[in-house]
Amino acid sequence: MSEYQYYEFKALDRALTKAEMSALRAISSRAVITSTSFTNHYEWGDLKADPLKLLATYFDAFVYVANWGSREFHLRLPQESTDSKQLRAMLPGNAVCAQNSEKSVLLSFESEVEPEDWDDGAGWMGSLVSLRSDLLRGDLRCLYLGWLHCLECEEFSGDALEPSVPPGLRELSASLHSLIEFLGIDEDLVHVAASASAPLSAGPSRKEFTAWIQRLPEKDKDDLLVAAALDSGERCRNELFQRFQEQSASVTVTNAVQRRTAGELLASAQTRTEERVRLLKVKQAKDAARKKAKDEADRLKYLNQLAERTEAVWSEVEAHIQKRQPADYDRAVVLLTDLRDLAVHGKYESGFQKALETLRKTHSAKGSFLRRITLAKL
Repeated sequence: MSEYQYYEFKALDRALTKAEMSALRAISSRAVITSTSFTNHYEWGDLKADPLKLLATYFDAFVYVANWGSREFHLRLPQESTDSKQLRAMLPGNAVCAQNSEKSVLLSFESEVEPEDWDDGAGWMGSLVSLRSDLLRGDLRCLYLGWLHCLECEEFSGDALEPSVPPGLRELSASLHSLIEFLGIDEDLVHVAASASAPLSAGPSRKEFTAWIQRLPEKDKDDLLVAAALDSGERCRNELFQRFQEQSASVTVTNAVQRRTAGELLASAQTRTEERVRLLKVKQAKDAARKKAKDEADRLKYLNQLAERTEAVWSEVEAHIQKRQPADYDRAVVLLTDLRDLAVHGKYESGFQKALETLRKTHSAKGSFLRRITLAKL
């Protein structure tokens, strides 16, 4: 297969209409199309449409994976629920960026990774799509990880300051771990950056949320009930949660940590990487020493047992040679190696060499067997 490309689109805030599904079918006759998704892969061709235009028109999330290492994850966010200035301030690079599109904001994560194993792309949407809801509820951790990715892509100078560090970087969700893997962000860089992150605050309790709902004007409550009954997807719930955050002083988070420079973060990550590699080498050396000691003890135990039946082993060697089969020659050489090691251990190696020379003369016509003895350096 010369190339492979995977496209998956997901609608979250509303279902597609029949007319929209027909329009998508006109683009691809073999795509899997449902009221909330469009999925297709290509081995020799390509999608006959601009994927970002499809996202802006029909969907809320888009994943693209190619077998040469290209990966993209895009989100469409409603402008009225998104602080586009904040997004652009946190993402001044190119690998991860935000741009306005009519009534939406498109958030794009792009990466080029070295493909190690075959990746058909099918699992990424399910692993990443919850980041959209998290972001609309005020969780900015994916944006900060996006900034780290831009930093690794060398899009900033060494004295560029990091954005405000969001809380919770030391307690990442499964979807955030997936984003790190998807983009190929260095784990040591994430660990260093997370050292300045405050703990993730607990979400509102049922009691707090109930009290807030009770304080809302009757008209707002009616509007919320209508939206919950008629709107599909997660939009109503996300907007409700966002409104609660905006009106609740208890969720205000301050970040008094001094912002670090890009150069400081990279240097700290490099130091951590070097220390981790050093500790790994120390552990590997200790593990190798323990294994060597165990192997030597096991070998000595076997040789001590072999010493009690030396004559029988020489007879086994002779029996294997007489069969004139390659496999039996190999078995004979293995036993001879054991006898040689036993002789070295017992300090009677000269006696073994005399017995081996006699064996050579007895079977001088068996060239295949003699070659095996030579290769074994007996």
